[in-house]
Amino acid sequence: MKIKFAYVPLTAVAALGLMVSGCNKKSRVVAAAPPRPAVTEPTRTEPVRPQTATNDSAASRTITPALSNGRITDAERNSLNKSLTKLEDVLFDYDKASIRPDATKTLEGDVSVIRDIMQRYPAQKVKIEGHADERGSDEYNIALGDKRAVAAKEFLSNMGVSINQLEIVSFGKQRPVCGEHTEDCWQKNRRAHFVAEGTN
Repeated sequence: MKIKFAYVPLTAVAALGLMVSGCNKKSRVVAAAPPRPAVTEPTRTEPVRPQTATNDSAASRTITPALSNGRITDAERNSLNKSLTKLEDVLFDYDKASIRPDATKTLEGDVSVIRDIMQRYPAQKVKIEGHADERGSDEYNIALGDKRAVAAKEFLSNMGVSINQLEIVSFGKQRPVCGEHTEDCWQKNRRAHFVAEGTN
């Protein structure tokens, strides 16, 4: 008696074997991780700071001496002193600080000289000194001398002189030009006197 074997294709046997062996193991399917998007750092912009110059050039610091520190040459100082000699003292009545008629004429004559000084020397201050005679206390005469200097300054200002270059100071009775105890001498001491700073 002949036994007949069914013809089974080899590929089917192989597939069956794989199936049987595959049932015993868990299949692992590892999915590829999605690519990470590229992260770009935000652009940081630093504020632009002006650089501080450590060494100024000579050209940037060049200022006319008359404007920087008020210094003038010896020749200019001599010329200035000559101009100052043209200025007359403004005289006042006893115990008064008002500008009297003769003082008005004096100040009107002084205006052109003072303007000339201010134009030639923009950094030069013209100082108005207030003085008094020897009578009265020191405190009283200091206050009176101040009033006299202020009165002269206001008069010049009304005449168009720039007050930016005018200064006032009071010496009271401390700097008399005459030492006699007479009315004529006292009159000379009751005055407003003009100087340029650094010349007296």
